[in-house]
This record gives sequence, structure tokens and C-alpha cells, in this order.
Amino acid sequence: MSRRELLFIRDSIIYTFTSFGGPQAHIAILLREFVEKRKYISEEELMELLALSQLLPGPSSTQTLVGIAWKVGGLRLAIITFLIWILPSATVMCLAAISYEMFAGRAKFAEVLRFIQPIAVGIVAYATYTFATKFLQSKVSVMLAVGSLIVTLILENPYAFPILILLGGIISSAMETQPQENELRTRLFANVNPNKVAYFIGILLFFAVLGAIINQTSPFSLPIRLFENFYRNGILIFGGGQVLVPLMYTEFVGVKHYLSSSEFLSGYALQQALPGPTFSFTSFLGGITLGNKGYGIGGQIIGSIVAVIGINLPGLILILFIVPFWDDLKKITLIKNSLSGINSVAVGFMATAFILLARPFGTDWLAYVLMLGTGLLLYFTKIKTPVVIIIGIVLGLIF
Repeated sequence: MSRRELLFIRDSIIYTFTSFGGPQAHIAILLREFVEKRKYISEEELMELLALSQLLPGPSSTQTLVGIAWKVGGLRLAIITFLIWILPSATVMCLAAISYEMFAGRAKFAEVLRFIQPIAVGIVAYATYTFATKFLQSKVSVMLAVGSLIVTLILENPYAFPILILLGGIISSAMETQPQENELRTRLFANVNPNKVAYFIGILLFFAVLGAIINQTSPFSLPIRLFENFYRNGILIFGGGQVLVPLMYTEFVGVKHYLSSSEFLSGYALQQALPGPTFSFTSFLGGITLGNKGYGIGGQIIGSIVAVIGINLPGLILILFIVPFWDDLKKITLIKNSLSGINSVAVGFMATAFILLARPFGTDWLAYVLMLGTGLLLYFTKIKTPVVIIIGIVLGLIF
């Protein structure tokens, strides 16, 4: 391994433990440390990788960092960098899942959560507003967002998500793409290895079928089905961690009842206070799910591992698969235009999540005050999300 690659690993470790604030803050750090200071790649290459991560499903911050690593040192460095980035926060979230039941019944812990949970919903509300102002720029995008909100509220079914995402992409792409691009599309897809595409889809189908045919009483059944659930959602999530919340909440809390709303919000709030990828939240979900089903501590660790691998694998495969011919891909506005529809639908998903997450608070006026205060604090000040979470913890300890 070259000195440059070792230096990149060192910088990746520092980046992992200092990257608070979500994808927008992550990009700012990458620009300052990896482009301007170390010059691993150019600013133009960083912006192109960012654009590519926005076009692909999966964790945008993770995909951007892995793409930089691939350009610096190839596949080996990309895999090492991915593990450095994901393991610390995923480990913390796994430990949180294991210890959650230990503290959940204690009165003081419940009092702290009483403040933290509405703050977490306020963060979701702020993210929804931010996405809406950024992506809802036309009547079509507004209609797609409202439509996805209504449909998901009515159905509350995880299988509504892929259909709505597909429809959103098709509608926006069809309305904005010029027909003369057929030749360019043909040239690009002639370079795509069909075997790689088959592997990508085959993983999902294999685990879906395996989970369906294994006896439901088997101890292997739920972990296999969990992997399929997370892998499928990893294929569907455009827009990063903010979109992760509504998909996970609808499927794991609303439909399958793997965990409670309180557990979900507690884990989400903790993740918001940690550096690193938002997708590490799934480590908590997987651990809590198997813990609630009586799998014990060993099962919770397995659940966390299954969740983290499942949710990240599609995005990791795609970024490493597509980066080599991104120069052709970025010329196709058919793909770029589909993103506006996908993002519009995602705004509807996020609004759905906010409504569903706020529903359990009922007539608790203090919860709504905290939600509103959180949103206003994030919008009007430069206070970062982890600081807001710490404020909530302090309030819970004092009052």
C-alpha cells in the first residue's frame, strides 16, 4: 500500500469521527479536507461524485467517500474506507440496542425520552421542509409529493414505496427528456455488463425467496427476512438518510410491528447525536428487532450486522459498478430528469413520516412545542443537530 493510500486511510479515520451534521456538512468537510487540503481529487470530480450519489439509491455520503477512495486507490482502498466509515457509529448503535431494554423501564430514562422523542420528530419536520423548498419547484413536483403523501397515508404499506418511486421517476423523465438522446443511451448501456446487473437483482430475489420458504418458526427465518427488508430498502432510498426514516418507520413500526414508535424515535435521536452516516441507524433497528423477538444479545448483534450490510450493500455495489463509466452516464439527461420526480415523491414520504411519528403524541402540547422549537432552532440558527439532541437530554435530566 502506497504512502498516499495510508495517508488517505488516516484522513478517513479523522473524517469518520468528526463528521457531524448530516450529508450537507459531510460534503463541506470533504471539500475542505480531501480536495482543497490534500488534493486527492479535484473539486469538479467531487461535485460529479456527489451528483452521481444523488442519482443512485443508497447513502449519498457513504457513496461519495467510497467513490473518492476508489479514485485514489481502487477497489481495495474503497472497501477499507467503507469499513472505517461505517463501523464506529454502527457499533455504537448496536450497543445502544443491546442496552436499551436495560434502561427502558427506569423512570428517569423515560423522562429523558419524553423530551428527546418530540425533538427527533422536529428534526424530521425540518428535513422535510428543507427537501420541499429545494425540490418542489414545479406543479408536477408538488403534485407528485402530495400524491405520494396521500397514497402512503392511506395504504401504510411498504410495497407502495417502490411503485411510487418508479412512477415519480418515469413521469418527470418523460416530461423533461428530449427524444434525440436514444443513441447516447444505447451506447452507454452497451457497456453495461448484464451479469453484474443479474447479481445485483439476484441477491434481493434469493433472500426474498429464502425468507418465504423457510419455516417461520426457524431461528434463521427472521434474520434472513430482515436482510431482504434492508437490502430492498437500500435499493429504494434516494436522497440519503432523511428518506430512510419514513421507509423504515412505515415498514418496521407501522406494518410489521417489529419495534415501537418510542424505540424507533429513541434510536433515531441517538444516531443524530453521533458522527458518521445516518444509515448506521439501521444497526439499532436490526438489534432491537431481534431483541424484541427473544433472540438474546447474540441475536441482537446478528441483527445489527444483517441490517448494516443489507442497507449499505446496494449503494456500495452501484457506486463501484458505475464510477468507471460515469463520464458517459452523466451526459444522459433521461437519468438526471428522473431524479426530480424521485425526490418529489421522497418529500411526500418524509411528510408521511412526520405525520405518523407525531401521531402517538396525541394531545401532549409540550411535545408539539418541542417539535416546533426544534424546527425553528435548526432553521433560524446555525446550531447543529447533535447540539439540539444534547439540549433535549439536558432538559430531561433537569426537569
